[in-house]
Formats: sequence, C-alpha cells, structure tokens
Amino acid sequence: MEITAKRTLVKSAPELWELADDLARLEAWMGGVVGSETPVSVEVTARIPEQFLAWRSSVASGGAQMRVNLAESGFGTAVEITARHHGVSPEASDALERLLDELGSPDRKPFSTG
Repeated sequence: MEITAKRTLVKSAPELWELADDLARLEAWMGGVVGSETPVSVEVTARIPEQFLAWRSSVASGGAQMRVNLAESGFGTAVEITARHHGVSPEASDALERLLDELGSPDRKPFSTG
C-alpha cells in the first residue's frame, strides 16, 4: 500500500534538503511509518540534492520505502512525501503529516551574547 502527504512549506529547497538528508532523521521517520517506537535502519537508494531523496528499510524490517520530492512553488517549496509498505496503517498517514510539520517548523536557535 502507498500513502502520500503533500504541503507547500515556506522554506527554500536548500533549507529543507539540509533537514531531510540526515541518516538519523530518515531512520526515525521510517520508524514512525512502520509503527516502531525506535528508529529503523535504512539505506538511501536515490539522491538528487535539493530535489529528490529515496530510502528503504531492510526486508527484515518490513521492506518499507519512502521518498521525498522537493520543488520550488511560489514563496516556498512543494514537498511530497510518499511511503510504501505492506502494512501501512492510518498511523502511517499521521506519521507523514508529523514529518511535514517537522520540516516546516521554524528553526529555533538560542540567543547568543557577545
């Protein structure tokens, strides 16, 4: 089964790419999609910087696949996240929406003095 979540975020493709192209983050996202409370080991299968990223879990972890597409769109970036897994559940849709929330949230940096 395949599910997709789409949203236009008010961030540039380079900003979103910096967040998405992170192995620990990809493993955490995969865990959310397959229903694991812990990160799931993944392998990146395709990468076009600032445009497309695809990854998959091992067969032992369910053989799930995910991909993120980024495309400029007006004042932001259109983000499409797709997950494919034999056991996709309503919780997986929620996980994709949370992933979009995470990508779209403002970066909070502490004030520096000096």
